[in-house]
Amino acid sequence: MDTSQFRGVIPPVVIPLSEKKTLDLEAFDRSINRMIEAGVDGLFFLGSSGEVAFLTDAQRYHVLQEAVAIVNGRVPVLAGIIDMETMRVVDQAKRATGFGVDGLVATAPFYALGGPKEVERHFRAIREYTDLPLFAYDLPVCVHTKLDPTMLVRLGKDGVIQGVKDSSGDDVAFRWLILENEDAGHPLQLLTGHEVCVDGAYLAGADGSVPGLANIDPASYAEQWKAAQAGDWERVKEIQDHLARLMFMTRRVKATVGFGAGVGAFKTALWQMGVFNTNQMREPVQPLVGEDVEAIVDVLKAGGLMDPDAPIRK
Repeated sequence: MDTSQFRGVIPPVVIPLSEKKTLDLEAFDRSINRMIEAGVDGLFFLGSSGEVAFLTDAQRYHVLQEAVAIVNGRVPVLAGIIDMETMRVVDQAKRATGFGVDGLVATAPFYALGGPKEVERHFRAIREYTDLPLFAYDLPVCVHTKLDPTMLVRLGKDGVIQGVKDSSGDDVAFRWLILENEDAGHPLQLLTGHEVCVDGAYLAGADGSVPGLANIDPASYAEQWKAAQAGDWERVKEIQDHLARLMFMTRRVKATVGFGAGVGAFKTALWQMGVFNTNQMREPVQPLVGEDVEAIVDVLKAGGLMDPDAPIRK
């Protein structure tokens, strides 16, 4: 199973909605093409930034159908198959495979929480039902299980999973995962989900990144990856400082927290930049308004992503 295609910058795609909260195909097409033209190495649909937890099955399948058609084989497509328990995830895997995606991404099971034995069996069971590359999505803040590095490498050596998308925020565990993966012969492609500490992950040996902020500034993340491959660490840090300041937009939000502040800020930025037509969110999350929008525009202008004299869209 060739997994070398899954490296570099693979943004988790933010999904644009119309005023009626349906998929905005015009903006979806514009955003996807913008990222591909900026030089990203793949795209990840139906992750946290894609509000997967808020989508019905029909909405998930609509996103995948349109996404694969728009991408049209230009870059690899990863699809989230995130669900509460193993056989529900397997069903998502079968559906996603039918749309022609290149790889699958699954978290540990949640709601009916188990221990390490059940988590490992979960991934082994998924493998029994798919031949596609499978990435383990380490997301303890949402699923309440931290994936153990030793278990992940064991699953990699056994051919169960082919990579890890690490959104744990645990840089110590990720560094250990990189070391154990190298000691085992690098069976896993390791991708950091950070926006702000991508330079450190690359320096440690990560195979790429999955930053939600790359929806906003894909060109900078693409340039950073190329600089890292060239060993130009001064440039890598310089770009990371710019991106870290751009990520301030999520810290400026006062009206809400969680998805509303994070993905809400990304949608608002894309709307103000003219990539999206609205900043609508999935229920029950409400779009940002007023001072929160103004604060995000200030960050965009300071980061050079909006003209200083551009008016705020209403």
